Amino acid sequence: MTVNRFLAVTACGLGALCVLLGAFAAHGAGPQVKTLLTTGAHYGLIHALLTVVAAVLAPRSSAILWAGWLAVIGGAVFALSLTLVGLAGLRAMGAVAPIGGLLMIAAWLLFAYGAFRMRPSNLS
Repeated sequence: MTVNRFLAVTACGLGALCVLLGAFAAHGAGPQVKTLLTTGAHYGLIHALLTVVAAVLAPRSSAILWAGWLAVIGGAVFALSLTLVGLAGLRAMGAVAPIGGLLMIAAWLLFAYGAFRMRPSNLS
């Protein structure tokens, strides 16, 4: 099986970052910051997993490769923007979070397109 290793490693980096954010949210953040960090970590982890799956399927579909990159970049932008709002008080970063959200939505749609276009024999 061929895997896009760079995409997979990048996804793992996002996953590790989001586990750190979630742990800090659970054990060290105040109530208002906790919600922002938990939300960012949650979405980031989900998209790190989507990216790992995309890394496995990327050699079979360029659309899925692009979906993987959109997922990891969108997840990182979303999680980090909420982190900067919560921890650094940079309220302007709240306007950046929707960009991450749009990238994540695009990732899911592009992944669906790529999966639909794959030959059934390639799915097994």
